[in-house]
Amino acid sequence: MDLRQLSVFVAVAEEEGFSRAADRLRVAQSAVSATVRNLEREWGVTLFHRTTHRVALSAEGRALLPEARAALAAAGRVTDAVDEVRGGLRGRLRLGIVQAGAMPSGVSAAAVLAAFRREHPGVAFDLRQGGSELQAEAVRSGALDLSFVGLPDERLPGLTATVLARDTMVLACRSDHPFAGRDAVELADLVDESFVELPSTWGVRIANDRAFAAAGVTRRIAHEINDMGTTVDVVRHGLAVAVVPPLFAADPSIATVPIRTGAPTFVVSLVLPAGRPPGAAARAFAATAARVAEADAGT
Repeated sequence: MDLRQLSVFVAVAEEEGFSRAADRLRVAQSAVSATVRNLEREWGVTLFHRTTHRVALSAEGRALLPEARAALAAAGRVTDAVDEVRGGLRGRLRLGIVQAGAMPSGVSAAAVLAAFRREHPGVAFDLRQGGSELQAEAVRSGALDLSFVGLPDERLPGLTATVLARDTMVLACRSDHPFAGRDAVELADLVDESFVELPSTWGVRIANDRAFAAAGVTRRIAHEINDMGTTVDVVRHGLAVAVVPPLFAADPSIATVPIRTGAPTFVVSLVLPAGRPPGAAARAFAATAARVAEADAGT
């Protein structure tokens, strides 16, 4: 058994397939299959249940996956230490991002990536996009090294969170909507409106669900869309209203109306696992993200 074999095992488990794991590792699928077979033979266990449609971890595979991740993380820390001694960071970061093209106050994941690359060109990235709740869980499990998330909680179990930006969310409606001319609305005023919402694992949706529940208001979700641009387009054409961070609704055909009481807050954080020490590259990336966010907040 060696680290290469462990990385193949972890890749197949996380990608839930040999083909996707091969693409991620940039090797032939036959090499991935052979490596898993050799590991199973060496360890005397079945790591995966294979069918024509899916690959799933066995009970033994689920038990061994955290240990394999821990071994790879430990090896990564040794490599980080060597690189720091030599005067430069190397390696690969698995970074989660959320779909929003821009975060509150104008901070963007791309801006942070660009700044980090200028400082540490030897570090490569594997980017994965998904809902904030799922990204947070991927960091907890070790499938990601760190992730941007848009969750309303600043204290997240099993994670260390650095808040980068926050915004009070607003009602977004078409500019000729009856609410468009108001100074503010209450959540209870929106009970008869049709809403367009994001999926339940996305940060904006989680913040909205909590705010309406706290206000004792049941809203009617007419459309659920997993794309912020399309969500805004639905509002633009008068098909529904939405409660979103104001930056997402910056469009002359859309009116944004403050929510007077109990407005949800959109919080963007960078999260790392609390239970295991991050590598040097992850620590450096977190420092860069905080610096970029602070600079953008001051402009």
